[in-house]
Amino acid sequence: MAPETDTAQDTAAPIVKENFADLLEESLGEDGRFEGRVVKGTIIAVENNDVLIDVGLKSEGRVPLKEFGNVGEELNIKDGDIVDVFVERYEDRDGIVRLSREKARREEAWTNLEKSFKATERVNGVIFGRVKGGFIVDLSGAVAFLPGSQVDIRPVRDVTPLMNTPQPFQILKMDAQRNNIVVSRRAVLEETRSEARSELISNLTEGQVLEGVVKNITDYGAFVDLGGVDGLLHVTDIAWRRVNHPSEVLQIGETINVQVIRFNAETQRISLGLKQLETDPWEGVEAKYPPESKFTGRVTNITDYGAFVELEPGVEGLVHVSEMSWTKKNVHPGKIVSTSQEVEVMVLDADPEKRRISLGLKQCQSNPWEGFQTKFTVGSEVEGEIKNITEFGLFIGLDGEIDGLAHLSDLSWNKSGEEAFTDYKKGDLVKAKVLDVDVDKERISLGIKQLTEDTVAAELDQLKKGAVVTCTISKIVNTGIEVMVNETPGFIRKGDLSRDRSEQRPDRFATGEKIDAKITQVDKASRNLTLSIKALEVEEEKKAMKNFGSSDAGASLGDILGAAIQKKADDDKDGDKAEAETMKKAPAKAKAKAKAADKADDKAEKKETKKKAPAKAKAADKK
Repeated sequence: MAPETDTAQDTAAPIVKENFADLLEESLGEDGRFEGRVVKGTIIAVENNDVLIDVGLKSEGRVPLKEFGNVGEELNIKDGDIVDVFVERYEDRDGIVRLSREKARREEAWTNLEKSFKATERVNGVIFGRVKGGFIVDLSGAVAFLPGSQVDIRPVRDVTPLMNTPQPFQILKMDAQRNNIVVSRRAVLEETRSEARSELISNLTEGQVLEGVVKNITDYGAFVDLGGVDGLLHVTDIAWRRVNHPSEVLQIGETINVQVIRFNAETQRISLGLKQLETDPWEGVEAKYPPESKFTGRVTNITDYGAFVELEPGVEGLVHVSEMSWTKKNVHPGKIVSTSQEVEVMVLDADPEKRRISLGLKQCQSNPWEGFQTKFTVGSEVEGEIKNITEFGLFIGLDGEIDGLAHLSDLSWNKSGEEAFTDYKKGDLVKAKVLDVDVDKERISLGIKQLTEDTVAAELDQLKKGAVVTCTISKIVNTGIEVMVNETPGFIRKGDLSRDRSEQRPDRFATGEKIDAKITQVDKASRNLTLSIKALEVEEEKKAMKNFGSSDAGASLGDILGAAIQKKADDDKDGDKAEAETMKKAPAKAKAKAKAADKADDKAEKKETKKKAPAKAKAADKK
């Protein structure tokens, strides 16, 4: 029996080997390789984080559970499902077959991607990571690189909304040997955008209301995607009120309704408006804000020429710098008000056509000029500090933080304006008289000299042309001499210093010397006198000629003067005799006193006669 058994075994063994060999050959193929190939397997069970798969070998293989799902997708597997797996190693030392679902999907994906790349078809993928210069995309198992410049048509600041979201891509480059794939999302958007743009532009009309998504925000406005084509929403068309930056109102990714304001078919530029969908607040603004009415508003903007105040959303008025303060002139508006400050203003004028409202800030405050006029009438005396000295006068600080001007002509009765300036300096406390108050022009005229009496004017009223006066020499100049007649200044020209031309020399006079002269002109406007010694000498000569009558007409001036002196001496001698008779009756002490007085009078008279006679005698001799 044993041999039969052995024989039976011997005959059966080759049959088993033949069947196994056929099966293995059928499974492995002609090359006999099993490792590194993609085979079909049946899911047996899911244990913890692994999936058991039967690929027809004597032991099952394990695949990590995470390899059965794409990024962002839920796992959908069950026992009995047939899947493709990649055999990494056929039975390791532990007797386990190493399988990979991910590599199998990658092999399958590469095959499909190559077909799509050759046909220039779009492929679906998911952005799941960030690397230097771009992002990583999962293309159904194959990993591709997405450059940052190929993410969108316009630069995208935040890619977070695009992460882990399935979307189409265009393959730009494939290299199987280097396992390198480059894709572009921008190419897909441009192609889609071109199609949508053509359709949208063909039906676009001005005034049309469209729904769009804010794609980008700049300093001058926002770009809105209208579904394939972008339009510009300028910052001035976002709202009726002032918008300093579009980000105050809009956010990237926000969906808004906009109106087509302008459309250029040639350049395909679209201008959009958001505020046009709301009621214009300027309608009826003239009735809402009549002149001289007061309102409270918020300062929205400050410039060199004034400040803008918002009366209501969309309605702003300008407070010009000249209407901001009664007293602060030439001051930047930013030193009077600040941004966002609540202020009370008065409406000065409203022009709805030009969309302008003129406002006043100072009109809501008391007018210090009117207050000053009420408190100080013309002629009142005030006191203040010299704030500034200019070439035309002194600015004096007064009540209510206002200034009055004392013109240089109102500083002194006797001194010129330039001379009077030397008596004052900035910061001095001075008194003045109110001469005039002009509320409209905001001017107050003051006078300092008006606080004292005008002695010069009083003297000018008394002094007449032709009068002979005694004056004091105050200054000697080349053209003549300046004199003072009491308090009144005067001038004697060089030609009027003497009848004798050789004596018409200013240097023969001395400052402080008293002389007699004749007034030839009285100028009340300039408060000055014009005098002449020459005219006085001519007048005295005529009188002397008249005293001696016509019989002496042929005599020389020396003869006439000599006769006059002799006559005076004879008269004095007769007077002395008469007085001597009287003195005989007087006491001795009185006689001595009278005699001394007579000697003094004789001495003074002889000196005066001696001074005048030679000059006149010389003139007569020359004739």
